[in-house]
Amino acid sequence: MRLHVESGGAGSDLFLVHGWCLHSGVWNGLLPQLEKNYRVTCVDLPGHGYSRALPMPGTIQSLARELLDVAPPDAVWLGWSLGGLACLRAAVDNPQRIRALVLVCATPRFLTATDWPHAMPLQQLQNLVDELRNNYRTSVQRFLALQVHEDSSARAMLRQLRALLYAHGEPSPADLERGLMLLRDTDLRPELERVQQPTLAVMGGYDRLVPAQAGQAIAAAIHGAQCMVFPKAAHAPFLSDPTSFISVLQQFMQAVPERISTNSANQLVSSARCP
Repeated sequence: MRLHVESGGAGSDLFLVHGWCLHSGVWNGLLPQLEKNYRVTCVDLPGHGYSRALPMPGTIQSLARELLDVAPPDAVWLGWSLGGLACLRAAVDNPQRIRALVLVCATPRFLTATDWPHAMPLQQLQNLVDELRNNYRTSVQRFLALQVHEDSSARAMLRQLRALLYAHGEPSPADLERGLMLLRDTDLRPELERVQQPTLAVMGGYDRLVPAQAGQAIAAAIHGAQCMVFPKAAHAPFLSDPTSFISVLQQFMQAVPERISTNSANQLVSSARCP
């Protein structure tokens, strides 16, 4: 059994990977515009959406392999949050399969460390795990609120996310917990310099889960990578300002060559720079 995917449109391949506790329906508002120019493939992560019969694996490497099994060859991979972490792992392990990376509010390390302050404290994640075990619906609702906190479109986005939450079915609490364990246990910072693909980090200036400084660190560590910060967005800039998000994405994709080249990593949109 393989992960559930849906495809539409025509053109260069774009592979969309959602984040924790949601599903591929989170991209619905972007699809009409994206499918005019690209062949878009959306996947439901294991334990989520229409892939909920498949268990969330215990390692980020296994999750990356499951995504590689269903992704189009030579696609641009766009991953949000946990999805971005899996995309980053896949890009390191199978560079020939991935043409470019767009990491949306993603980070190589989700938890703080002495040398990594721009992340979530361990206790905050543990509180989420404890609440998940006691009442997973409350835990998920709290997580959605964290994703939009201080965003200029927070109320509308929260309504949208709550409406989407169970649209592809209810995720398993056990799989949700395994997803949080992946975030707790994964540290890909040592791998960043191995990324060969053109890379764009898109961050939210108000993001309390993955601060924008994480994207700046990604851009500094990956040769030729760029970072774009949406100053009034939180953890989901593609929802708070979809028009600008699509514009940035299209500029980036227009600059990406058809095939991976070690000389192409710095041929990226000049406008997508961190302040």
